[in-house]
Amino acid sequence: MDRLVKPDVTEVELTFRKGQKCAKTFRVTNLMHTMSVAVSLTTANPSFFSFSQPYSIIPPLSSTSYTLVLAPSDRPPLSSPSDFVTVRSSMLITGKAHQDDLRRLFSRPGPHVFKDATMPIAFVGLQVIEFLIRQNTEIRETASLLKKAIPGCDRSQLNRLLNYAISCGDVGIVASLIDGGADVNDVNPDGTSLISLAIEAGNLEILKILIASGSSVGKKNKHADCILHKAAAMNRVDLMEVLFKAFGDVIDPNEPDPDGRTPLHVAAAYGFVDAIRFCVAAGADADATDSAGLTPLHLAAAAGNAEAVEYLVNHSTYARHAVDGDGKTAFVLAAENGHSRLLDSLRLRDVLLRAARVDDVLGMKSCLEGGADVEARDQNGWTPLHRAAFKGRVESVKVLLSHGASVNVVDDAGYTPLQCAVEAGHAHLALLLIAHGARASPKAVAPLGSDAAKHRLHRPRFLYPLRREKGRA
Repeated sequence: MDRLVKPDVTEVELTFRKGQKCAKTFRVTNLMHTMSVAVSLTTANPSFFSFSQPYSIIPPLSSTSYTLVLAPSDRPPLSSPSDFVTVRSSMLITGKAHQDDLRRLFSRPGPHVFKDATMPIAFVGLQVIEFLIRQNTEIRETASLLKKAIPGCDRSQLNRLLNYAISCGDVGIVASLIDGGADVNDVNPDGTSLISLAIEAGNLEILKILIASGSSVGKKNKHADCILHKAAAMNRVDLMEVLFKAFGDVIDPNEPDPDGRTPLHVAAAYGFVDAIRFCVAAGADADATDSAGLTPLHLAAAAGNAEAVEYLVNHSTYARHAVDGDGKTAFVLAAENGHSRLLDSLRLRDVLLRAARVDDVLGMKSCLEGGADVEARDQNGWTPLHRAAFKGRVESVKVLLSHGASVNVVDDAGYTPLQCAVEAGHAHLALLLIAHGARASPKAVAPLGSDAAKHRLHRPRFLYPLRREKGRA
């Protein structure tokens, strides 16, 4: 005979509750037809566990209930391998015995004592999983412990745990909870979706798992979700790319938050150029204003981020001239916050270029002293020296040269200020530039009206800026 008794479970599941006594009842049946059996129940950790009847007698073909009790504890006593209940038995010919007699009976090993069962103790329930999430890196075999704990939770508890695991950034536990039945489209009372929580946690793998499991973005309260805003606030272009790939048909890059700010506003406020570029490429309006009348350029200028300002200046239409609710431009905000290096990009560049064109020497000096870049370029790549040379503004050229303007700088079409002067017929100015180091070539100094000059004047890339400059004062 292999065993005398049989438990009704192969594993004892204990629902853990912090600070409370926890118990689980199971039954053991005597398999003998004519003889009573003595039973002993023990665990590997008697300091944690106890039994209502550690020693007992079961009559023939009868069953008895036993209760495993866990002492109150602040944490589940998880171990690897798991603790277990050992069930031993011995035939009792007399059919009765005192507790001390049973204790002595099982204290002496021998063929009279049978080891009938070894039942692992599994901890289940909400608080066990919460503990595993908090202590995941310190516990071995978390996956197996989690697998045993999940069946002890209802759907609402699993959803709560999934929220917690996402916020903690635990990829493995998130996947296990989803497999265990947690709802990937559960929404918090404030309307925040699980996708939004994954973005806040900054965890790309969790985001991918949620999407692959059928999770969607929040629709009840878009302001609560603001998933692009949250990704932009962290400069996480990788998250934004995954979001657009999965939800491009429902995500609006110009969706405002409660303050009327788009994701581009958020990226600009932090000076996150990568996120700014992504938003613009995705269709964000660089001229959009928030509820205070601020454009992304206003925010970047106020924060003093030169690269962000430069990019937004080049990718907006009206932002440089837009005024906020207080009537201030981005230029004014930059100046008020002491970001003088931004003033050239925001306004001085335009003023300097115009001053060079109209020969406003005082205006040029004022711009240059105020921090304007002497090599500032317009939309065609023309510097102030290109403009002054083409217009024949000798005094302006002298001022620019005295402030370090490069005489051999080329525009978008590959033309230098010397070539502009020659094309416009300003020989005296061409000689001045050559005297300051401008590199002359046969085609650069071809007489106006010659075949070479006519050919250059009719090149499309050069013709457009020339026409614009000729039409100006």
